[in-house]
Amino acid sequence: MKQAKIRLIYWCMAGICILGLVSPLWAEDGFTPSDRERLARVEATLTVFMQQIDKRFEQIDKRFEQVDKRFEQMERRFDQMVQMFYTLAAIFTSLFVAVFGFAWWDRRSVIYTAKKAARAEVTERTQGLEQTMLKVDRMLEVLRGFSENMPDLKEMMRRANLL
Repeated sequence: MKQAKIRLIYWCMAGICILGLVSPLWAEDGFTPSDRERLARVEATLTVFMQQIDKRFEQIDKRFEQVDKRFEQMERRFDQMVQMFYTLAAIFTSLFVAVFGFAWWDRRSVIYTAKKAARAEVTERTQGLEQTMLKVDRMLEVLRGFSENMPDLKEMMRRANLL
């Protein structure tokens, strides 16, 4: 009896398993009308969601394009600033060279003019000095001649180291 119950249980379990495997085959497609409605709503929602995502990506792409344009503007501005820096450096270098060159030229010309004026002054004074020296030499010769006849004059000239 015990074995009969066990067989009955096995046969019931086997029948249930067979029914479980065969029952989906009896159903047409396994979806109920409410399942189809839900699936249609999910598809509609998914379509709307995908369209919104596409719009968001388009907006993000536009923003990236704007950022790229801004970077290009900044790059152009930076290039302009670098060019301005080079221009200012060239201007200040030119000014420095011009001022230094002018100072050097001015000093050279002033020194040249001063030398020329000094030479002219020395030459002018030397000419007068030469004439004066000739006169003094002649006067000494005359005094030496007189000192031969005058012993007091001769003594004075010796004291002054003129003889």
